[in-house]
Amino acid sequence: MSSFLERVSATGAAAGLNSQAAKFTAVALAASFTTATLILSIQGSQRKRRVRQLKDDLRKSIPPPPAFDAHSDLVNNNNYTGAAPTTLPGLPPLQQQRGVGGGSLFLDGGLQMDEELVREQLARNIAFLGEEGVDKLRKSFVIIVGAGGVGSWAASMLVRSGVGKIRIIDFDQVSLSSLNRHATAVQADVGTPKVTAMKKAFKSIAPWVEVDARVELFQEDCAEELLSGNPDYVVDAIDNINTKLALLKFCYDHKIPVMSSMGAGAKADPSRVQISDISETFEDPLARAVRRKIKKMGVDTGIEVVYSTEKPHHVKLLPLDETQAQEADEYSALPDFRSRILPVLGPLPAMFGMAMATFISCKIAGWPMEPLPIKCREGLYVRVHRELRVRESKLDKGIETIALDRRDVGYVIEEIFRGKSALSGSMEKIGLCRWRRDKPLSLQNVVVLTKSELEKHVKLAVNADLVEVYGQDKVDAVEAKFREEAELSRLR
Repeated sequence: MSSFLERVSATGAAAGLNSQAAKFTAVALAASFTTATLILSIQGSQRKRRVRQLKDDLRKSIPPPPAFDAHSDLVNNNNYTGAAPTTLPGLPPLQQQRGVGGGSLFLDGGLQMDEELVREQLARNIAFLGEEGVDKLRKSFVIIVGAGGVGSWAASMLVRSGVGKIRIIDFDQVSLSSLNRHATAVQADVGTPKVTAMKKAFKSIAPWVEVDARVELFQEDCAEELLSGNPDYVVDAIDNINTKLALLKFCYDHKIPVMSSMGAGAKADPSRVQISDISETFEDPLARAVRRKIKKMGVDTGIEVVYSTEKPHHVKLLPLDETQAQEADEYSALPDFRSRILPVLGPLPAMFGMAMATFISCKIAGWPMEPLPIKCREGLYVRVHRELRVRESKLDKGIETIALDRRDVGYVIEEIFRGKSALSGSMEKIGLCRWRRDKPLSLQNVVVLTKSELEKHVKLAVNADLVEVYGQDKVDAVEAKFREEAELSRLR
């Protein structure tokens, strides 16, 4: 410090300051430096102490795992007496108890966790959805039917997103072959019910969440009991079509919001995953079968689904050998269930489950959602663009090109008007034309209409009063979309 003062004094003297002034300057600088160092040291010490305190609180809030008993009843209140978990060679005893991933084994009762720690874990969701949105999630109750590749990922992300209570329903057990797509199961879980493995995992991820694990097969005659409790949403992740139909019809009849997963097997293209109403699905064999059968049951629309528009023609069901084929029923989990195996690429069912969890979380939290019903309709865009060019040439005889290209047509149809008529909301035989015929064609003056609506609209007078023709509400809705597009155009 003395050498520092001497250097500052010498610098001050060289600059023409007297020795006394230079010393005062040096003392002031040294005091400032010392004060700053002290403040930073105190802040660092406080941060370390706070981190230690949070870790201690977390350790105290989680009790030690109970002694593992391979012959104990693994599922509370379900009278499950199946085989104990498979003991895998090469794993030390502690890992056999806690799982390969090291998560604690918690099967009994809810765990208490400090509210400050819960809020810290949900901080990113609070920042996105807001306090009110996350509060709705924490008070919500979601039922997941089917705990396989889709259902396990949906349940996992709902728990991580803050849903306060979930019920998982599935009769099946974890197998080695299911580990390529299951969200939480590890090798130590092989041989145990899937819902048990998930409950154990969720207690180590979000101890405050109430998890009701049911080792049961969903059937129509027990639907009322299994879906009791006034759930905010039901996730359908069943791969048996008859059981799926029974679940969807029950939810529809009892006005329970439900989202259904269609076929993830034999699909691989992640860009083709869609969310839409069941009535708007295409290129999915399971969705087509469900759509047709449930329509006969009196349900045309009103069921949200996740599906893939990819054609499943690259892979086929794995065949049974001659001996297995003669006794095919013995290779299915239950009577009337499939016995042959449809190849599944692990990440795709995970995407289905995450899409469902995202959609449901936003719905419960009140976040606005308006999914595109269909994408990748290149042939439609080409046709609509060609017809629009012909329509424009009739308004302007000398025109050779129009203001919108094929990509703009796709953008208008899918992004601005969500693939539906601006007037009726219909998706049948849609096309484009100017909204106000006295103004030039642009992204803020073009609408999607059905063929019959187009024919009427183009016959209107150039300066027609659209409010008088369509009503104030329709005109306001269309022009609100134009204002939104104008705002987005400024940001591009």
